[in-house]
Amino acid sequence: MRRKGNFLYADRTVVSSKIKEAFSSVLPVSVIVLILSVTVAPVENGVMLSFLLGVAFTVLGMGLFTLGADTAMTPIGEYVGTTVVKSKKLWIILPVFFVMGVLITVSEPDLQVLAGQLKETVDSTVLIFTVGAGVGLFLVVAFLRIVLRVKLKYLLVALYAAVFVLAFFVPDNFIPLAFDSGGVTTGPMSVPFIIAIGTGIAAIRNDNAEEDGFGLTALCSVGPVLAVMILGIIFKPENFVLSGPLVPDTSDSRGTAVWFISAFPTYLKEVALALLPVIGMFFIVKIFGGKGGKTECFRILAGCVYTYVGLVAFLVGVNAGFLPVGYYLGEKIGALSYNWIAVPVGILLGFFVVAAEPAVHVLTVQVYEITSGAVPKKALSVALMAGVALSVGLAMLRILLHISIMYFLIPVYAAALILTFVVPDIFTAIAFDSGGVASGAMATGFIMPLALGLCNAVGGNPATEGFGVVAFVAMTPLITIQILGLIYKKKTLALKKRAENPEPEREEIMD
Repeated sequence: MRRKGNFLYADRTVVSSKIKEAFSSVLPVSVIVLILSVTVAPVENGVMLSFLLGVAFTVLGMGLFTLGADTAMTPIGEYVGTTVVKSKKLWIILPVFFVMGVLITVSEPDLQVLAGQLKETVDSTVLIFTVGAGVGLFLVVAFLRIVLRVKLKYLLVALYAAVFVLAFFVPDNFIPLAFDSGGVTTGPMSVPFIIAIGTGIAAIRNDNAEEDGFGLTALCSVGPVLAVMILGIIFKPENFVLSGPLVPDTSDSRGTAVWFISAFPTYLKEVALALLPVIGMFFIVKIFGGKGGKTECFRILAGCVYTYVGLVAFLVGVNAGFLPVGYYLGEKIGALSYNWIAVPVGILLGFFVVAAEPAVHVLTVQVYEITSGAVPKKALSVALMAGVALSVGLAMLRILLHISIMYFLIPVYAAALILTFVVPDIFTAIAFDSGGVASGAMATGFIMPLALGLCNAVGGNPATEGFGVVAFVAMTPLITIQILGLIYKKKTLALKKRAENPEPEREEIMD
């Protein structure tokens, strides 16, 4: 981005490339939905028109958001993380990190969507601030881990052991919600900031900077799980009532236009509330912590404008377009005599839906840059896509067979934690970060309503079976990314062995 009369001016080629990337990411999911809607699951005209408009808004929003994240959110996170830590005063650092974690989380749009589904059971404000406190506390824990040089794998083993022990005391209808909360908190607003904070903190150290730059998202995903479990133990709600996803009741194009226009005020407000604390924190730290010219401030502000416009458009597209069609498709597929088709459909959708997550773009770029290309963006993306595909397929199977979520969570997390002792530490951090990143706006706004619709059609309990799909999305990348780490480790050892013991050149035998 550069100034040219107006500080919001950006190179057209940069903007167009971001839009093209977004289009290629959203296109596969859109094509799959269109194929389903004209074959096994016919969709009403109003819902389909809403979906097509949603695709357009999602592409535009994702393109502008990634541009804003690159030029504003990542630099802000790195600057705040570095500047605050350089003060070396815990009485400043710890409260600032806690407040940042709370502020970012309570205004996370994904969390707002989840809380909106449960406002008849748990007060939305109570749930949101409980989750925010969990993230804030564990952002502090993540900082202390880096400073005290505690291995991430030991901390993860201890924390997830506590999670599964606590689960025995939590009401059954709160367990899927608790694990979903850990996924939705690490969405498009928080991930760029949290990852950048980790990079900024790690940059002031001379050792293990690569490893310590990751892992904050992983720890910030555990905090909400524990917090919501404690909330469930305290409240012990007997009735679990869903408000239900909103499906547009439109019969013509004007009704669809009204549906979309009515969605804008909500997200204009929510995204503003999400961005303002971050911008305010940046300028407060800028005033007290370091010097900076007007050019840098203009660049940051311009990036924030692109982030704001992009995220509003993206969330309107997902929630007004993808959410209704997801719920509708889930109900239609669940009502089929061959509803087992939900499993392969879930696998197919899961494989491509992760590519449409804005936060995934941020993670892959950060991993590529910090590892100096040792972890290619394509390899990480494919591993994530494979993991999420398996996740969504298993989530659909669980709903059809009415299986408890714990039968999946316990063995998968056990396997993931065992792998942490055999893969390079950096891949452990990336894997557990990836689990939170993959479960973003598309998982909450499309895959979750798809699961709720399917659950409703097959007569399942939405509390214990419909919820939990976001937890599934966050679960299997822990395995697939660490398997990628094993492959990387094996290749590295082979190259090292070959370099240390080169094969002797064959002597030519002359007649």
